[in-house]
Amino acid sequence: MSGDLRHPDRDPNRREFVAQKQEPFGAILSCIDSRVPPELLFDTGLGDLYVMRTGGEAVGPVVTGSVEYGPMTSGTPLVVVLGHQRCGAVAAAYRSIRDGKPLPGNLDAIARALRPAYEQAVREGGSDPVETMARAQVELTAADLRSNQDLAPLVAKGALAVVGAYYSLDTGKVEVLAGAPSKP
Repeated sequence: MSGDLRHPDRDPNRREFVAQKQEPFGAILSCIDSRVPPELLFDTGLGDLYVMRTGGEAVGPVVTGSVEYGPMTSGTPLVVVLGHQRCGAVAAAYRSIRDGKPLPGNLDAIARALRPAYEQAVREGGSDPVETMARAQVELTAADLRSNQDLAPLVAKGALAVVGAYYSLDTGKVEVLAGAPSKP
C-alpha cells in the first residue's frame, strides 16, 4: 500500500538457491486479472509463493489439486484465496446468470462455477451485487478449501491457515475476509 517495495529474492543468487528445491511460505489462488499479480502485490520473490490464477477464483479438481500441492507435499502453512474489486469475470458471470444468457465457449464454465456466489449475493442484497458476489466467491472458495478432506486435517491441527482476502484496486489494501488464524 505504501509503495515501500523491497523486491526481495529476485536476483540470480536467489534463482540459484531455489533451482533445486522450493519451500514457498504461501499458496495464493487469485484471479487472472492483469491488475492483480500476487507476487507483485505482496512484494515477494522467486520461490516464495505457489500461485494459481483462474477467472474469478473459479475452482475445479485441477485447481484444487494445485492448491493442495504445497500444503500436502512441503508443509506450506498458508493458502490465500484473493478476490478483488471490479472483477470482470465475476461481473460477466453475474450478468450471464441474472439474464439467463450463457457466456461463449468455455467462459460459461466460469459462470457455472460462480453460481453459488451469485446465489449468496442475491440473498444478501446490497447496493453493488457484483462486489457482493466477488466477496462471496472468496469466502465460499476459502471455506470449501478449509473443509476439503485433505486440507481440513491440516487446518484442524493448526498446520495450515486458509484465508479469504479481498484486494482494493483503488487503495492497494488487502482486507482479510475469513479464515485468519487466531492469535495465541
